[in-house]
Amino acid sequence: MMLLMKALIFSASTVSALEWADGAGKLPALGWNSWNAYHCDINETLILDAANAMVEFGFQDAGYEYVNLDDCWSVKSGRDSETQQLVPDPERFPNGISGLADQIHALGFKVGIYSSAGTQTCAGYPASIGYESIDAATWAAWGIDCDLGNPNNYVNGTCVDSGDYCPAGYDYTASNSAKRYAVMRDALQAQNRTILYSLCSWGTAGVEQWGNETGNSWRMSDDIQPGFEYVTSILNMNSFIVNDVDFWGRPDADMLEVGNDGLTTAEERTHFAFWAAMKSPLLIGTNLETASADAKSILLNRYLLAFNQDDVFGAPAKPYKWGTNPDYTFNATHPAEFWSGESQAGTVVLMLNTLEDSRNMTAAFAEIPHLDADATYRVLDIWTGEDLGSSSSGVTVEVASHDTAALLFTS
Repeated sequence: MMLLMKALIFSASTVSALEWADGAGKLPALGWNSWNAYHCDINETLILDAANAMVEFGFQDAGYEYVNLDDCWSVKSGRDSETQQLVPDPERFPNGISGLADQIHALGFKVGIYSSAGTQTCAGYPASIGYESIDAATWAAWGIDCDLGNPNNYVNGTCVDSGDYCPAGYDYTASNSAKRYAVMRDALQAQNRTILYSLCSWGTAGVEQWGNETGNSWRMSDDIQPGFEYVTSILNMNSFIVNDVDFWGRPDADMLEVGNDGLTTAEERTHFAFWAAMKSPLLIGTNLETASADAKSILLNRYLLAFNQDDVFGAPAKPYKWGTNPDYTFNATHPAEFWSGESQAGTVVLMLNTLEDSRNMTAAFAEIPHLDADATYRVLDIWTGEDLGSSSSGVTVEVASHDTAALLFTS
């Protein structure tokens, strides 16, 4: 039975979105991914250890449900000469991907797997172009629940001018890039199980025009790295496209670096708060066994997870004031600093300090959408869970360098 349905989802770009009959993809994916922590150094034991750690440390109970194998899971020499199927590395995965998937499913998780819409994956392994139907059927037989990544490592073929750029006003929905990813979408759609499609073209090829009719998330930037400059750069870019976020589809700000070297605790809080508030997929990318208590606490923040997974309000938080820069300034170092969004629990407000010193920041009710300038609200500190009491007109808090104040306002 075909499990995939199409419906019209109204957002800034008003595109046709993919809706799965079982509800998969309506909300951002929550899970763990192998790449940021381990890159190509993966094996069955490591993946199972990660899944068990998700249970042990409360991530499964918090709603994280996907365990994703990124690149390098197959043999590098090529496909099976008879079936043309991708072949799991027998040394790294002695029980095959199917055997691993059975063990992950037994723990109550779903399983994601990586491929590429090109001739090779990022790490040079066999990819899926020309084999989409075979690969989709293989993954369905193995019990895969999510096809992720799918970077475009192949000659573009969309535009042919000397600079390899498309002319102004080009309709990317008719491009070779859009068609290439749609082939895999259709192959996944033809299977007898839901396989969530998370695609990546790094924000290129006009993906904002066709991403949501092709998959339930689409990468909007180059790869993240564990540094605050990457966090603010991606936040800056995404601040201009958050109107494309709603149920069933969202720009993907890339996997999380919380728990990895390169970010302070304050920067990790900013990273997670905004990824959650922008309603990006939240894919943990660290070794949970060795991650700090602070990192795990950030990743388990129940208020931010509830906002990200709200099944009544599909829209994300959006900037209502830039702060350091004039409104609508495109700046990778000092992106929009004041954000708010509606949820079932109340109005969430985030205030980011991009400067090098602590400073006082004010959430002024008259500036915040969905708050009444003349009303009184209860205020909760999202990081500590502390009730800050009732306030009228606004709330001022001290925010450390590169940290984010996260507040919940209720009537």
